[in-house]
This record gives sequence, C-alpha cells and structure tokens, in this order.
Amino acid sequence: MSYSLHIDKNATKIIKSLDRTTIKRIHRRLQELAKDPLDPRISSPVEMGQEERKSRVGNWRILYEIDEESHTVNITAVRPRGRAYRKF
Repeated sequence: MSYSLHIDKNATKIIKSLDRTTIKRIHRRLQELAKDPLDPRISSPVEMGQEERKSRVGNWRILYEIDEESHTVNITAVRPRGRAYRKF
C-alpha cells in the first residue's frame, strides 16, 4: 500500500527552480518514497533516534518524516548537500 505525499510549500518552490533533469530525478525519487519510504536503498535516518529521514538525489537531499497514522510522507525540505542538515 502506498503512502500519500505532502510537500512543504518551500520545498515545492525549490524543486520548481531546479533544472529539468534534476526535477525529473526528484519526482522519480518522490514516487519511490511514496511506495516505500523506509527502503534502506533510497533513504536513511538523518540522525539515529530521530524521526526525520533523508534521501539523496545527486547533490540534493530530500528531508522527510513519515506519519504512519495517516499513511503520509511529509516532505519537509529539499536542500543542496552542504546545507541539508543545518538547523535554521
């Protein structure tokens, strides 16, 4: 059973600003995450013991959380590798 995706407004804005090839790659990854957000081949925890997870797409990172109750993957951010794990 697949999960529904909820993408944060800022993440959507960043995705739209990227080049076509990267957008396609991110969209493919989002589809994979909707099928299985815990697949260790495409994702891992940001830090051990935390709920937030990450998925790598080239030099970009998709940060997300999983809500098992509503069966939703919440995309919280899409950031370049160097800025992906900084807390603001």
